[in-house]
Amino acid sequence: MSLATASQARSPLLRPSTLARAAALSLALMSAGGASTWLPAAQAAASATASVAWQPAAGDADIERAFAQARAEKKPVLLYWGAKWCPPCNQLKATLFNRVDFIEQTRAIVPVHIDGDLPGAQKLGTRFKVRGYPTMILFNPEGQELTRLPGEIDAPQVIKVLQLGLAGGRPVKSVLADAKAGKKLNANEWRLLGFYSWETDEQQLVPPAELPGLLAQLAAASQGVDADTGTRLWLKALSANDNGKALKVDAALRERVSKVLESAEQSRAQMDVLAYGATDIVKTLAPAAGAERNALLAQYETALKRLEADATLSRGDRLQALLTRVQLARLDVAPTELHPKLNPALVKEAKDHAARAAREITDGYERQAVITSAAYLLGQAGQWKDSDDLLKASLSKSHSPYYLMSSLGSNAKKQGRKDEALKWYEEAFNKSEGPATRLQWGSGYFAALTELAPQDAARIEKTAAQLFNEAAQDKGSFYERSARSLQKVGSSLAKWNDKGQHDAVLSRLKTQLDGICAKVDTADKQRETCESLVKAPGKKA
Repeated sequence: MSLATASQARSPLLRPSTLARAAALSLALMSAGGASTWLPAAQAAASATASVAWQPAAGDADIERAFAQARAEKKPVLLYWGAKWCPPCNQLKATLFNRVDFIEQTRAIVPVHIDGDLPGAQKLGTRFKVRGYPTMILFNPEGQELTRLPGEIDAPQVIKVLQLGLAGGRPVKSVLADAKAGKKLNANEWRLLGFYSWETDEQQLVPPAELPGLLAQLAAASQGVDADTGTRLWLKALSANDNGKALKVDAALRERVSKVLESAEQSRAQMDVLAYGATDIVKTLAPAAGAERNALLAQYETALKRLEADATLSRGDRLQALLTRVQLARLDVAPTELHPKLNPALVKEAKDHAARAAREITDGYERQAVITSAAYLLGQAGQWKDSDDLLKASLSKSHSPYYLMSSLGSNAKKQGRKDEALKWYEEAFNKSEGPATRLQWGSGYFAALTELAPQDAARIEKTAAQLFNEAAQDKGSFYERSARSLQKVGSSLAKWNDKGQHDAVLSRLKTQLDGICAKVDTADKQRETCESLVKAPGKKA
């Protein structure tokens, strides 16, 4: 699905969700009622009036009420954390939340929606340790976290895992502890580990640095129990190996990956890891350019072309397959290279694919999800004018145009058009809506401002003061994503004043912030977070 672009949202924490996430959840819910098939979208389109009975949650009281209902009705709780602008969230709305089968099956659970811009939402984000939009967590009626639903799994592969959870299976934390202790797990428990959302774990189970080694350990331990899960764990270990040092690769593992790429069935089953983790997988298996890497890239190219043509995949997933082809073609190209020398046929395919998406997509949610990825794809292919034109043409069709504006700002910045970049970043901030979103977009604009126009002290001070004033109006400003947005502002200020040349500005901002912090609750280190944003001139951060 959509690959989040621009400075606002492109990070592992906002890893793209896919139709597979939607399908997996829907199938899991169907399992509660005994169903075991996933209907094509054309067969399952919801009526205009049907919808999921989401219970909005903006505070602890809302959550406690939902879990009280779950205990009384002996139902699991599905927690969905998202935001209006978020492309992966919009993909869920376009491919899952409006389906008759999903809507019917949500009657078997208590569905809870936390909109990140609701009052108190960021505090709930801290409570549940969720950061990236979207995140979905399945709880048992007693409030124990059973598993985090990944954004990349394919429904037919994971139905039994989610059946285990919905049927009262053990929390994934307990299952992992037994696996690490060498205790025997059944096939369903191995699947629970294989299809856990490690990308949105937020160190609930493992620190990021230890993840590749843990996944490799699990892959080895699962041998002989479930071949598909073992393969998935190995691929996950390779894709998590972004430093290139955590894993030792042997001929057997290379051969295993080769067979997955050669098999239409296996590559379809592992599409998510193969596509999203491609560059790390290739670099780990074949660290240096040469015959071995070329052979692997050729296999990858064949598999990705096959996936791109697979009509059973969502439009976003097929676009991701094409984007991965472009990224692999750029594997030995410097990230800063704006005009890479790519195969002209591949560039044409990127342009045609993006144009087709812009022409054919009519659903607003799907446009928000796919067009941003298409624009990013065009940029990666060196087609910057096409990327800009696509984004500009989509502004009037987007319910969150500020997201596209920030992408335009990112495009302009990469090409050295500083004034244009700042214009788009500023407009994106001005058009952004919701307290958490405004702080996030504001921090992005502020970082660009201090970098691209460091001489404009008056504008920088005015923007920082505005952001601090907006933070003072929202009680959730010093929690989770909002807190990190404000910390970004503080870091940008410190870097801008690295030689003390703007001490007077920082002194005034520090005085303003002290007045705000004095009114902030001391609970959960909120005041401490506030007071740490700006250091008094002369003091080191």
